[in-house]
Amino acid sequence: MNLMEMFNDGGWAMWPILALLVFGIAISIERMWTLSRASVNTRKFLTDIKKALREGGVDAATEKCANTRGPVASIFHAGLLRADRGIEHVEKAIMSAGSIEMAFLERGLIWLATVISVAPMMGFLGTVWGMVEAFKAIEQANDISPSIVAGGISAALLTTLFGLIVAIIIQVTNNYFISRVDGLVVDMEESSVDFVDTLIEMSKKS
Repeated sequence: MNLMEMFNDGGWAMWPILALLVFGIAISIERMWTLSRASVNTRKFLTDIKKALREGGVDAATEKCANTRGPVASIFHAGLLRADRGIEHVEKAIMSAGSIEMAFLERGLIWLATVISVAPMMGFLGTVWGMVEAFKAIEQANDISPSIVAGGISAALLTTLFGLIVAIIIQVTNNYFISRVDGLVVDMEESSVDFVDTLIEMSKKS
């Protein structure tokens, strides 16, 4: 039995399960593209910002942040825009920008979690529906032959099988994205502390 035959034997519930798989893959592709663009060499960027601050001041560092993509550059940019108001305002700006960037990085993951939850339930629903149909077939045939019972139950269980497969695929993908987001958040926090320390040192020297 090939995959297409198994899909057809699974009945109507296979279509929503397939739709969930396509939806999950689409969200995963979008998240992969977004997170890959958000990833930068934080150490090198922080070194470049420190150099820009020493050589060109806040304006040079602000311009470099504006021309660099990624959450770290965005929170540095928000902090530098308020550098003239003092370190306290810089820290508040960085915290606010960090919260926004974190929400942006986590956007879409709730939909992957939804697919992970709904796909198996849709599979179980299809199985229950198939079992009901199988018992109806037994009742109509007025015979509990092995072929009727085995065939009906086999077709009914296919939806559970495919629902679990979809959930497993999306679960692995979702866990990978969560680990990527966690890594980016750690980079944001560590670099922000180093960045604020640099501004404090510069303010003491001036």
